[in-house]
Amino acid sequence: MTGPDTAPGAAVTSAPAATAGRRPGPPVPAPAGRPPTGGPGPADNLAARQAELVATLVAGGPLPSGFAPAPVDAARRALLRKRGGDVARHWPLLTAGLGAAWAATFADWAAGRPTNGSLRDGWDLARELRDRGTLPALGAEELAAREAVTRYDGRRAPRPRRLPAVGRAGGAVAVQLAGRVRLLRPARR
Repeated sequence: MTGPDTAPGAAVTSAPAATAGRRPGPPVPAPAGRPPTGGPGPADNLAARQAELVATLVAGGPLPSGFAPAPVDAARRALLRKRGGDVARHWPLLTAGLGAAWAATFADWAAGRPTNGSLRDGWDLARELRDRGTLPALGAEELAAREAVTRYDGRRAPRPRRLPAVGRAGGAVAVQLAGRVRLLRPARR
């Protein structure tokens, strides 16, 4: 690397290499009137306010003081739409089965819940719709196939099943044998 301050052909060393082997000096005292670094101060207050804002945006927490409600609500709705799109990519049949009601159904379900990841969010939504009796046939078939292939308890990450298994949801029955999934009975339409 050459530049106006470097002679052509001169060796240039990076900062970590230039300071290698040096011992750190004594800690630098804080300026007068400010707390020492590492103690509670403006950075900790900022971190707490950021955590409150994130909780408001993604988990339905209360609005922190000093924020206008309309822009925060607009950002929260945009994040819910983005999260819904991510879930839709992992659960295309559930999304297709709900059709035009997908966005409203997902937003209502996810409004007060922090995300567990798009795969798990879709799984939790599909199970809740199944329990309410409102799971569409396509979503039931997709849920049955996933239940046959993967073990998910709602708390830990899904794990693949090793033994043959059967998954049932909304009248659909899927079986997994030797790593292959077959839909034995489609859901009632």
